[in-house]
Amino acid sequence: MNLPNKLTIMRVILIPFFVFFLLAPYFGEYGNYIAAAIFIVASLTDLLDGKIARKYGLVTNFGKFMDPLADKLLVCAAMICLTENGRLSAWIVIIIISREFIISGFRLVASDNGIVIAASYWGKFKTVFQMLMIIVLILDIRAEFMQILGNILIYTALALTVISLIDYIVKNKEILKEQK
Repeated sequence: MNLPNKLTIMRVILIPFFVFFLLAPYFGEYGNYIAAAIFIVASLTDLLDGKIARKYGLVTNFGKFMDPLADKLLVCAAMICLTENGRLSAWIVIIIISREFIISGFRLVASDNGIVIAASYWGKFKTVFQMLMIIVLILDIRAEFMQILGNILIYTALALTVISLIDYIVKNKEILKEQK
């Protein structure tokens, strides 16, 4: 198993620890800081594994499948926990997770037809803003500026989620037609 795939697996392994520290009542606000640190480390592995895989020609089918799945698991786990903690509205989480299911479905149909749908810039911007939003919401800093920043990040991530979904659908609408 190569380094990028090990980083992807590490990201998946970090998820239960992240959830534990974010939701367990034993640590008070320190749990948020530990959870934020774990989330940041996991997010950085996402950045690293792709760069390493492309730079050194270590792209594998396992990585193509598991890397986006690991990202979705991490972000969805975080948003569900933030909903549980009352920091993120359920309707926003439903829209974001629905987008992920729709894009995954598109990719599955495309894959059956021998087509690979690469991540778009809109999708990458969406991911960055979702991760920044999650970090700010986890830290739950009560300063007015941070509350405003959190709201800006929530609605920016939501807007980018919808924009990237529309972009994928428009660019890949032919995939929904019978290809075989």
